Amino acid sequence: MVAHNFLSQQNQSILRLPAEWEAQDAILLAWPHQNTDWYPILDQVTPVYIELIQQISRFETVIIIAPDLVPVRSALKKNGLDSPRIILHRIDTNDTWIRDFGPLTVYTDHQPVFLDFIFDGWGAKFPATKDNQATGHLYNTGIFDQAKISPGHLILEGGSLESDGSGTLLTTTACLLNPNRNPHLTQKELEVTLSEHLGFDHFLWLNHGWLAGDDTDSHIDTLARLAPNDTICYIKCDDATDVHYPELKKMEAQLQQFKTKKGQPFRLIPLPLPQPCYDGTTRLPASYANFLIINQAVLIPTYNDPADSRALQILGKVFPERKIIGIDCRTLIKQHGSLHCITMQLPRGVLQ
Repeated sequence: MVAHNFLSQQNQSILRLPAEWEAQDAILLAWPHQNTDWYPILDQVTPVYIELIQQISRFETVIIIAPDLVPVRSALKKNGLDSPRIILHRIDTNDTWIRDFGPLTVYTDHQPVFLDFIFDGWGAKFPATKDNQATGHLYNTGIFDQAKISPGHLILEGGSLESDGSGTLLTTTACLLNPNRNPHLTQKELEVTLSEHLGFDHFLWLNHGWLAGDDTDSHIDTLARLAPNDTICYIKCDDATDVHYPELKKMEAQLQQFKTKKGQPFRLIPLPLPQPCYDGTTRLPASYANFLIINQAVLIPTYNDPADSRALQILGKVFPERKIIGIDCRTLIKQHGSLHCITMQLPRGVLQ
């Protein structure tokens, strides 16, 4: 990998992290394998990935990385998935949460640049050496000849950032200011660095909100998501007896105070909180906010919950021009993540 200090040479006014709802070239996936935490339930999680690949490949390319491509090809063939829109690359990984170790792609002077930030397993909670190298290995495959790559000198995960494509960042202090990430930086210093790397100039810091069972220190993509037309979709808890109720009420109150770059309030769209999901006695961080926007569709996690249909209806109104597709994520949530966490979009212009 040839790493260029490419961004430092650019005018910051033309640097931006595109919104997820902008046109995409592909979605990245990291296949679950026997050396991941999925090993005891590979037979359960593989069908979820197959369903996800089936749905995404209807609309755009899917790039799958795995240390051994034989079981991937076997599973795809068994399910009739023989498509030029599915690309496989042999790359070793510790796990499958590619939202957090895959590339963050910015546009600078309208050209795509991969930012290869440091991934340390969410504050050194889990092994991450292979995951941290995956973006560089993926770039070296040569399929991204329209993009350059630049090192990111921060510990930073994709699931911790929400961008509107126009300079606004929505994030949480619990994650980005956690001393297990970048303890040498103050909030202001971090804002300067994020501006230099990602083009942000409007910062919305949530000080409240969490989900039981979350290993990420409150990633924003489980709590609140930016959407078109100055919209924020967020998790709302109506049960005063639920452990999440106090913090999510405070989060809602803070969202109500947020302003757009033009000084206007955001259009706030509450999403229901699923009924508690458990793995034994451990509550899991099930959330409808962990949806994935792709070309012409929105894929939404479902949990065999009475609120599933309501969440799909709500998001259908937020994205009226896209197909709304539910994906059963009851197996995914057993490893404390969901649909958005196992995917990473590549915006238009990165593929050959």
